[in-house]
Amino acid sequence: MTEVETVVERVFRESYSVVLATISRLCRDIDLAEEAVQDALAQALLDWPERGVPDNPPGWISTVARRKAIDRIRRRENLARKHQVLAGYQAAERSEEMTDLAETTGLSDDRLEMIFACCHPALDSEKQIALTLRTVGGLSTAEIARAFLVAEPTMAQRLVRAKGKIRDAGIPFKVPEGHELVDRISEVLSVIYLIFNEGYFASSSDDLVREDLAAKAIELGDVLVELMPDESEVHALNALMLFQHSRRKARRDAAGDLVLLKEQDRSMWDTEMIERGMAALRTARNITEPGFYLLQAEIAAHHTAGPAATDWKAIAGLYDRLISRHPSPVAKLNRAVAIGEAYGATAALDAVERLRDELDGYHAFHTARGHFLSRVGRVGGAAAEYRRAIELVENDAERRHLESRLRVLAAD
Repeated sequence: MTEVETVVERVFRESYSVVLATISRLCRDIDLAEEAVQDALAQALLDWPERGVPDNPPGWISTVARRKAIDRIRRRENLARKHQVLAGYQAAERSEEMTDLAETTGLSDDRLEMIFACCHPALDSEKQIALTLRTVGGLSTAEIARAFLVAEPTMAQRLVRAKGKIRDAGIPFKVPEGHELVDRISEVLSVIYLIFNEGYFASSSDDLVREDLAAKAIELGDVLVELMPDESEVHALNALMLFQHSRRKARRDAAGDLVLLKEQDRSMWDTEMIERGMAALRTARNITEPGFYLLQAEIAAHHTAGPAATDWKAIAGLYDRLISRHPSPVAKLNRAVAIGEAYGATAALDAVERLRDELDGYHAFHTARGHFLSRVGRVGGAAAEYRRAIELVENDAERRHLESRLRVLAAD
């Protein structure tokens, strides 16, 4: 690889999402912006070997991409339809910020506007996730398709529809204001956490963990921290993801099978990541009262202690606070597990049983009930619950873990 190719690759890796966001904001068309950025990268490979690499390669790419986008609009649209769009471009070109990015040391960062556009409520959750990974995360269509176990043409169509929706519905590339901002931040955080959870615990795969997908969610969280440093829940989500991802190497055994939290080799935990999580948690605490992600981060922080030092009563109390503000059956199930650790299996079974109507089709409900039934000596009932969980679970690694539990019960 030549020196120029190395620089272009680095610009693509480190600055693609920033440049794409800038061009998308200007032309209100992600498809067109992607084409323009690709054109600019190709132009760099032609120009830089002869003219030398500019002092600010990302700024050069952004300037050229903006001009490429204008050229594409001129080719695509007739004069009457392009007039308004081009007027916006011309105003942007006259602005001090965008006059000549090739000669400046900085680059306008419009990723926050891009994130809010990708996570707009007009798009369903599936499209929000895919588009955020594509435009802000910089993943290719093929990478996103592999991450969510769909064919690449299928994912390509989802992305085309999502970008078309943004263009045709006139979804704005801007940060909302007032009460709308609070609601929309929740949507953005939810999308990033959904991406992380799919990486942390793959819903339907032979692999238990998809480290690259979880790491990409953390990168997106870092972007939000950079762009929204005064939002407590942004720091809290980052802390939560860091705490959970710190255990990634200990969550699987040599065969790739699940290792429960209390059985993990904690020397394999990433202490640097835990320290980063603690710093993010302290920042979140100092900004405002606990919210949805801050309470979950507090729970995850308790789990960083050794098994004997884990304060399960405090964890159960945190779940009480979480459920009082954000009730959900899964949170109640997690609370029941904490109750079992703090107060015993009988108390846990009572709490779990109250969730049957809501969670009977959820494998983790039957796993938890089987665990606590086995602890009180009801082996037959526990085996039945594990068999039901095996029927419902989609992840192969987790299925193997449940089958091993069933074998242990049969041997007792």
